[in-house]
Amino acid sequence: MTAPLSASAARAGSLVLDAEALYGELLRGVRSLRTLDTRLAGIASGGAWLAERLQHDLGLDGAAGVLSSAMHRDDFAQRGLSASAQTTLPFDVNGADILLLDDVLYTGRTVRAVLNELYDYGRPARVRLAVLVDRGGRELPVQADFAAARVALPGTQSLALARTDAGAFHFQICEV
Repeated sequence: MTAPLSASAARAGSLVLDAEALYGELLRGVRSLRTLDTRLAGIASGGAWLAERLQHDLGLDGAAGVLSSAMHRDDFAQRGLSASAQTTLPFDVNGADILLLDDVLYTGRTVRAVLNELYDYGRPARVRLAVLVDRGGRELPVQADFAAARVALPGTQSLALARTDAGAFHFQICEV
């Protein structure tokens, strides 16, 4: 699904994505994907922020899980341990229906690393993926079950979710 990008700020060939509007699309998509037994787990850090807010907005008890990709990255030797959150899963992974959340799906390498991390904790019955933005550029055969938006960015740019002190979402686009 491709959501409205709220291109209210298209300027000089650049497009500013409205992260809050896309969050609304993600919330609708997650409502359609989840069952009574679905557990939410977000990839640190943007996906964890999404999972936390979705957990609240859906009126779900407890906390959402957080998954770190740090220990299973294929570029660990170059990156080392990041300062991001550590894995916390407040539910039993064995036999669970898990909806994995991330802010931006790009190459698929972070999702691969997080799946390895998840399976260190047990064997879920099913894992699905929902993302705020799918930017294409896959290097691995990974696909989101739901994407609030699909955009194309040059490989020289990175896109990441950020949030204000008040918790409002916005995107940061950086040259790499």
